[in-house]
Amino acid sequence: MKLQMHSIHFDADQKLTDFIQKKADKLETFYDRIIDGEVFMKLENDESRENKIIEIKLNIPGNQLFASEKSRSFEAATDVAVEALRRQLKKHKEKQLS
Repeated sequence: MKLQMHSIHFDADQKLTDFIQKKADKLETFYDRIIDGEVFMKLENDESRENKIIEIKLNIPGNQLFASEKSRSFEAATDVAVEALRRQLKKHKEKQLS
């Protein structure tokens, strides 16, 4: 799946983008008609330690799925956001079948 990566307020290294791509590619095992997606990695300038935000937007035929997560690390936020998208894809697939 083709993902556009956007890092806001910092430069993401290749290791992080590869990690996100690998996690998102696993979503295709649940729904193989994903068109493409966009990932926004944001670094907030606040005092809390949970200042890393991941937003993932997936385009599927006739719909768009979105998940956003805030965490201490981009990897942890990615795990939670991808899991949320997996549930959304599963629900979407069940709706189509019924």
